Amino acid sequence: MIGMSETTEPEETEVAGVLATPEEWRVFLERYGELYVKVRADDDELVDLLDDDQLEALDQGERVEPWLGEAAAREEALMASEERLGVRFPPSLRAFFLASDGWTHLDGWVDGVHPCGSVVWMRDSEAGGRVTDTYDSIPGNEDDVQLFRRSIEIARGEDFWLLDPTDVGPDGEWAAYEFAPKYGNPTKYPSFSALIRSGYESMEEDED
Repeated sequence: MIGMSETTEPEETEVAGVLATPEEWRVFLERYGELYVKVRADDDELVDLLDDDQLEALDQGERVEPWLGEAAAREEALMASEERLGVRFPPSLRAFFLASDGWTHLDGWVDGVHPCGSVVWMRDSEAGGRVTDTYDSIPGNEDDVQLFRRSIEIARGEDFWLLDPTDVGPDGEWAAYEFAPKYGNPTKYPSFSALIRSGYESMEEDED
């Protein structure tokens, strides 16, 4: 539903600790992949994600840590993306790209984190521009529209993941948002790291 909304900040988004190095991200993303195949993937998806040995191991209750991301981005590619956008990415996002240049099969309603070369201002993406124009046409959405216009889009599917370069914490991290157009209530997180970890924690809860 489109209409006037307030940014929500539920307690569960306050994820402690920031993943700030490629090494930390690689360890976390391996655990993320392991949990995803146990909790979220259906049988058809598992066939696409795992090889025969991994499928057999999973069937026997053994641990499987599939890599659902890409090869690490080169520093030169990362810098080129920053130059294109006119910003320097926050530490957790830079470290993420240096561990995996994009990620698929996330928990929630986004298709995956864009590779660094595909990160774009939300206002300039086809879907983001359409949402921005639609919200701008309805009175009461001014705060959301301003957020859309100043934020970069790092993931998109049915929902959007956004980072706001004008809202920077003392650790250099940008405020992150999960935005569901059908609900119209951006949910704020203190960093990209906290945003992606919230999905991991959601899967942990469903595993229990």
